[in-house]
Amino acid sequence: MTTDVAEPVEAVAIAPAADPGFLQRYGGTIEYILIPGAALVGALGVFGIFVAMFGKNPLDLYFYMYQGAFGTWFSWQNTLTRAAPLILTALCTALPAQLGMVIIGGEGALLIGALSATSAALMLQWASPLAVQLAMACAGMAGGGLWIMLSGGLRQYRGVNETISSLLLVYIALAILNHLVEGPMRDPASLNKPSTREIGAANMIGSIPGTDIHWGLVFGIIAAIASYILIYHTVFGFAARVAGGNIRAAKIVGLGVGKLILTICFLAGASAGLAGMVEVAAVQGRTNANLAAGYGFTGILVAFLARQNPLAVIPVAILLGGISASGGLLQRRLDLPDASVLVLQGIIFLFVLASDALYGRIGFLKGKS
Repeated sequence: MTTDVAEPVEAVAIAPAADPGFLQRYGGTIEYILIPGAALVGALGVFGIFVAMFGKNPLDLYFYMYQGAFGTWFSWQNTLTRAAPLILTALCTALPAQLGMVIIGGEGALLIGALSATSAALMLQWASPLAVQLAMACAGMAGGGLWIMLSGGLRQYRGVNETISSLLLVYIALAILNHLVEGPMRDPASLNKPSTREIGAANMIGSIPGTDIHWGLVFGIIAAIASYILIYHTVFGFAARVAGGNIRAAKIVGLGVGKLILTICFLAGASAGLAGMVEVAAVQGRTNANLAAGYGFTGILVAFLARQNPLAVIPVAILLGGISASGGLLQRRLDLPDASVLVLQGIIFLFVLASDALYGRIGFLKGKS
């Protein structure tokens, strides 16, 4: 009798994934890791086939992608530097998603945040560097937050689809950037590439000691952790998730849905605006057209691949940052266009969207035979 009882217990201990109870408890978590991972692998496979059609070896492609992203300490620093704005712009999509909103205007909030931060620095040239940096951060977050809150306000009070309005606001932000950089804010000394005056070397935020990685990475990680705590460990976050699950029920029980939407949109835009401030204060030193580098659009992919989880945004942003960082090496070693990584990002996005239909449909992850 003892042996008959012990054997199945031992089998469950050895192979917990075979236990229906285990799968019922953790199947959802496994699913959230397995499906995006499979989508990423599938996208890399399709991209390898695409490259093979042009006479390149897919194995060489994957090797140089790894080398360019994570193969050396220099590659790691380049990857983490690119990941910093991706974390912040991904939060611009991930936070409103808790309310069931699809905001894709992180690029516009980044540009407005950069302009706001630059304006603050130029107006406070007499102040200490720390005061200027704090003013830049506050101005960047306020500018980006108000920009995305505009989409939330249009959704709440005018019934305008937030996806369309946030996307259109990107092009308005780009037009504002070009107008100010080429007009009222232009530095007369910038002849070939119009830009604003420099914010000053003393006002740059610099790099983490011992590395070439700027402090924007730390800002992004702190913002992601704070967002996770806000959404999953506060009353405000619980209310946001309830409203996201059923907005009509949320109104019935008395939740202030309009206030939730405006607050979440402001926080989302503030994170992207902070990314714009970081790009000015850590990379460019001024505002110019180089700020429109597509970080906001790549941040959308990061958020979707992370299933809108603020903590999962961090490793996914590092992965996508690595893919972006490998573009130069692919160009030199395989004679591929630098924009090849954009093609890969597009394929990944398609696979992620297609894989969304698989959630909740994999029987063995729910403990079913």
